[in-house]
Amino acid sequence: MNNKFRFHLCLVCMLAFAVAGCKVKRPGDVISESKMENLLYDYHLAKSMGDNLPYSENYKKALYVDAVFKKYGTTQAEFDSSMVWYTRNTEVLSKIYEKVRKRFKDEQELVGDLIAKRDKKPKMTKQGDSIDVWPWQRMVRLTGEMMNNQYIFTLPTDSNYKDRDTLVWEVRYRFLEPMLADSLRFVTMAMQVIYEKDTINCWETVTEPGVQQIRLFADTLGQMKEIKGFIYYPVENQQKVGTLLADRFSMIRYHCTDTLAFAVRDSLNKIEALRVDSLKKLADKEKVDSLQKVIEENKEDAQRLTPEEMNRRRSGTQREKKPEQIEVEQHIQQERIEQRRERQMNQRKQQQQRRQTR
Repeated sequence: MNNKFRFHLCLVCMLAFAVAGCKVKRPGDVISESKMENLLYDYHLAKSMGDNLPYSENYKKALYVDAVFKKYGTTQAEFDSSMVWYTRNTEVLSKIYEKVRKRFKDEQELVGDLIAKRDKKPKMTKQGDSIDVWPWQRMVRLTGEMMNNQYIFTLPTDSNYKDRDTLVWEVRYRFLEPMLADSLRFVTMAMQVIYEKDTINCWETVTEPGVQQIRLFADTLGQMKEIKGFIYYPVENQQKVGTLLADRFSMIRYHCTDTLAFAVRDSLNKIEALRVDSLKKLADKEKVDSLQKVIEENKEDAQRLTPEEMNRRRSGTQREKKPEQIEVEQHIQQERIEQRRERQMNQRKQQQQRRQTR
């Protein structure tokens, strides 16, 4: 029993030594991993800032990098020698850059949120099949008074919205004050989706507290362009009807994952294309047939000759010309002769002028 225990203990020790031997040992003159992570983050940030400088301020690029080295108490030579060791140990360097990449991504999302708040516009939505794309506040308080009786929004789309997406807008309604016995209290909730080919909309009337939602989608209207909606809480007969609290706003976007609708639409498109092609071919055939018919009729008319013409063609004699036709031909011949003489005279004049100039 003791021999078996000693054997297992030896195996565990050997395994521990093997794992310790496989671990990469960093030399003392190489920058540590934690410090290298922070240094690389600021180093690439300084490089990016330098690349955006105008040509007249290119000298600041080196100052930005020197400021980073000064911040971490190192030099360009120490940084370069440390990077030589890290590039030879790619697994360690890849882990460091993965952390740096995540920090840049988080920073980019934070900057995007700040820009969206500054411009009062939603930022780029995330990719995914079921994502909440609501970009604004998730609670609204309406009193029913003239300046505080409605909430309106306009949500533009981006490249992450796909064809045949489904949108579900959900809001929870609560009345903070008890309803008067003679008052009529209701809320109108409406949403509209503008597509490339058409627009669809839906509205609901809310008379009780609870969760209310609107679902909109279209199969054949193309890409979404814009999403609009509003919540309207009016005053009836100038009575105080209490405060409405609308919270838990969400706009869930679902990508269509089924293939049946695509297949049906593709088949309909193919049928329509075949019908258009058949009609076009039929029209082209009718046009060709009509042209062929006209050509054949002209040929038949051309072949229908008088007996005199047939006899003249057989004998080889020419048709007798009328005096008027003979006079016109002589006049044309005389004009051609005069034109020829005039051209010859012009050529002689040009030759004489050339000789005189020489």
